[in-house]
Amino acid sequence: MTALFDENRHYQPADPEILALLGSKEKQAQMRHHGRSPAYFRLGRKIIYHGKDLCEWANSQRVDPNAT
Repeated sequence: MTALFDENRHYQPADPEILALLGSKEKQAQMRHHGRSPAYFRLGRKIIYHGKDLCEWANSQRVDPNAT
C-alpha cells in the first residue's frame, strides 16, 4: 500500500495534512483522550506525530468491503 505520509517526517497538529485527516486540534485532543488517535510524542505541551506512526494508524483504519 502507498504511504499516505512521509515516514521520515514529523507532523504537528496544525499541519494542513493532519487537519485534513484528523480534524481540528480540538478533535485531535478528544481522539488522544479516548485512545483513538495515532501514536504521538508529548513534549511538554507540544504534540508531535511521526509519519511512520500516522501511516500505521491510517492502514489500521482501512475497511475492505469485499472482505469476508
